[in-house]
Amino acid sequence: MMQLCRDSSRDAARPKCWLLIGPVLPEVSEPGGRAAGSQRQRSAGTMATAMDQLVGFGLVAFSLLLFVYYTIWIIMLPFIDSDHGIHKFFLPREYSVTIPVIAGLLLVLFVGVFVVIVMWKNRKPAKKSD
Repeated sequence: MMQLCRDSSRDAARPKCWLLIGPVLPEVSEPGGRAAGSQRQRSAGTMATAMDQLVGFGLVAFSLLLFVYYTIWIIMLPFIDSDHGIHKFFLPREYSVTIPVIAGLLLVLFVGVFVVIVMWKNRKPAKKSD
């Protein structure tokens, strides 16, 4: 993050500093005296809403829980006796490979379908030659 400060002696209504995330764009004046990049700079410093933060926290928590579960299942469980009660909380070992393979194939399928849909919507009509 970076803080961009300007001399606001010309216009007292403008804020003196903006908090920027990302590259600083050069200011180019538009006809009318307003800087072209000023709107973009102000919008770059906006914060995420509470709902965005909640969704992000939920995704991080789910990913962490899944990582811990899979790590215990694959790395630690083989060293624990098979008659121990902890084994009832985990699926059989055969699924440790098939579930990630199926998830990966589904991910590739959804990404491929998304790319096809975007390309189909953005296609230009073919020119008809007489």
